[in-house]
Amino acid sequence: MKDLKYLAAYIIPALAFYGLLQGGLWAWSAVIFAFGFIPVIEPFLPSSTRNVTENERNSLLGNSLFDWLLYLNVPIVYGIVGVFIWQLPSASWTGWELAGQVFSVGIVLGACGINVGHELGHRSERGEQFLSKLLLLPSFYTHFFIEHNRGHHKNVATDLDPASARRNEMIYTFWFRSVVFSYLSAWRLERKRLDQYGHSFWSWQNEMLRFTLAELAYLGVLVFLLPAGGFGWVVLAGIIGFLLLETINYIEHYGLRRRQLESGRYERVRPMHSWNSNAQMGRIVLYELTRHSDHHFIANKKYQILDHHDEAPELPLGYPASMLIALVPPVWFAMMNRRIPA
Repeated sequence: MKDLKYLAAYIIPALAFYGLLQGGLWAWSAVIFAFGFIPVIEPFLPSSTRNVTENERNSLLGNSLFDWLLYLNVPIVYGIVGVFIWQLPSASWTGWELAGQVFSVGIVLGACGINVGHELGHRSERGEQFLSKLLLLPSFYTHFFIEHNRGHHKNVATDLDPASARRNEMIYTFWFRSVVFSYLSAWRLERKRLDQYGHSFWSWQNEMLRFTLAELAYLGVLVFLLPAGGFGWVVLAGIIGFLLLETINYIEHYGLRRRQLESGRYERVRPMHSWNSNAQMGRIVLYELTRHSDHHFIANKKYQILDHHDEAPELPLGYPASMLIALVPPVWFAMMNRRIPA
């Protein structure tokens, strides 16, 4: 029964869906749950550093339930976006309600879309990689599939990585730097891959071109289905989705740096180069993303068997609370700078 704990990850999309239908205060229910209830309740819940045993590991890897829990996020994400699109032309929402709906859909796109797309993007099966790209599409972040796997995991915790926040870097300047330079990095990485295989840049082999066409097609569908105002709200929800991802990027590696060796190369990525959190609620709703140190240590390790490492630096609060505090740079710096390992 304990394996069913990850069903709690569906609470956020369930609240967002109900909010779209009911309006009123329910329009904000997903936001309140993610960034109100979880940060308040997590400090009172026990956190666990326990790792699974070898026998448990084999059992967990052999259980397809954990994969299907991820796959089901595809119809969930597109279903919620579809309901949002369907409601926009006729719903008599107030400005306050509409803001809640946009943020709620954005949180779903970040947590159930990009986050799950990130997990599936590390899989080797083509079908799972395709699902990953589908989940990244509504947030206009398909390039993440390339840059994260081939760029971020190689350059993490160095100045070469736009998604690794520097000490005393405000989150707002980090957003700009990471969004812009991660996108440009994806184009460079894809050009490098094409050159290695002797393919033309202007060919169907260029995945960044395919991603661009897919995002333009998605935008075209939105323009066709919605008036100009409604189109903008769906786009804004997608932007909120990828800014949530970048906020997570910010707290995951803030101030941590790998040592550069005499050869000019950087030391191997180790658990000490990512901030960890063992707070239970965040672990569940984000499919163990908060055990980020082990994820970077072994990138293709499935979420249900990620380990705690004693050498990994620990966030003083769970991910949702840390994300909120990061929005207030002086408080974030005061809390985190003294915790950065020498």
